[in-house]
Amino acid sequence: MSAENLRPRPAPARWDLRRVPGIGGLFLGSLAAALIMFWVGSDGYRQTLVTSAVTYALIALGMYVPYLMAGSLSMAYSAYAGIGGYAVGLVSTRTGLPLAVAWLVGPIVAALVAVLLGLVTRRLSGFFLAAVTLLFGMAFSAFLIDAEPVSGGSGGLGNLRPLNLFGWTPSHYQVVLGSVVVVCVIAFLLDRLRLSPWGVIVRTMRDAPRAVEAAGVRVPVLNLVALALGAAIAAVGGALFTYSAGSITPDTFTLNIVFLAIFMPLIGGAGTPWGAVAGAVLAVELTLNFPAFQASGTLLLALGVLVIMLLAPRGVLGYADRLRVRTWALLRKEPHGG
Repeated sequence: MSAENLRPRPAPARWDLRRVPGIGGLFLGSLAAALIMFWVGSDGYRQTLVTSAVTYALIALGMYVPYLMAGSLSMAYSAYAGIGGYAVGLVSTRTGLPLAVAWLVGPIVAALVAVLLGLVTRRLSGFFLAAVTLLFGMAFSAFLIDAEPVSGGSGGLGNLRPLNLFGWTPSHYQVVLGSVVVVCVIAFLLDRLRLSPWGVIVRTMRDAPRAVEAAGVRVPVLNLVALALGAAIAAVGGALFTYSAGSITPDTFTLNIVFLAIFMPLIGGAGTPWGAVAGAVLAVELTLNFPAFQASGTLLLALGVLVIMLLAPRGVLGYADRLRVRTWALLRKEPHGG
């Protein structure tokens, strides 16, 4: 027998779940989602709050890739959410197709519109890009009001039929639960994307676009892909909210939600997509679930943003992670001998 056969072979590497990128965020996010759903229970008002938080979170997650990763501030996300919502409304009231088709058509149409708008505005950046896309969102709302034969005009579309999946119609609680699961999955996938080589290139493109171009990567193409991805995610949020509400009008998704979505990652923490989710939960808590301040919820949110930016520039999650590191360092520190 040769010496090579007698030499011990290395044991095959075991798959370690802890080494999966983003798995820690998914675990904590799922734990928080489970606690929220336990708190919600069968309370209809709390279910409505969670639906609003899910919608905010998906629109904020849609803005995360093009805005915080690629550095392209588009203000057209009210239109993208509206496209997703009207896809549900039109499929439900104007066709006999399964309602699940709307969740495919809406994001695809929103992504195509985002690509077309990105091509038109490819030479713009900063304030000028924000202004033009803001005008597009306003024009889209005006179009919905004028296109009454299709969109229902200012009255919108209502009396949507329930979702039917192979003979099964989910209850409202099950729809809310499914929406929370969708948010967790999308946040986890975006976190994986952020840590992937593609995500590293996109973040580098934000700070040094010429260096990325010199490496042979087409920056305009990356921007278009980021815009399309963000628009599709926002359309999913619009579709989920429309189905839960049972109707949609041109005023369902206004520009206010876009401005809120800009601040949500800053509140929760811009370093990870989970910060957008945390910011959405805090925004709903401050604006909708504060009985003592319901009349001034927006003012309370603005004050909350100001306080968080002063005390925790990295957001709530960033501050929590900083406390975790400090606490762990103190626990591991050996006591000094007396």
